[in-house]
Amino acid sequence: MDIIISNGSSKPIYEQIAEQIKSAIANGTLSEGEPLPSIRALASDLRISVITTKRAYAELEEAGFIDTVQGKGSFVAGGNLELLREERLRQIEGLLRKAVTEARAAGIFDAELRDTLDVLLDEE
Repeated sequence: MDIIISNGSSKPIYEQIAEQIKSAIANGTLSEGEPLPSIRALASDLRISVITTKRAYAELEEAGFIDTVQGKGSFVAGGNLELLREERLRQIEGLLRKAVTEARAAGIFDAELRDTLDVLLDEE
């Protein structure tokens, strides 16, 4: 599993780590029950603080993406695909909400906005 940290990103490092692990789970690179690198090993590989890596793992565990067994390590939890789908759906809803707000500010009516979305969907 390759994790790439961008110092130029506006996102905190722990968030970048968590997002990349979620992506690896979603695309099947990491499967249920698969072990993750230890917190110390990942911190060493990325040349970051152990505290930062621990925070990323804690967030992933709290969200249900990984399970941690003391003395054994962290593993990909089961049922992740549905969690990922729900999380992505929330993100998409936020983007759509922002698009609606921008459209209203620009004086674009609902019908025109729906037509635009239909065109975009048809392009796919």
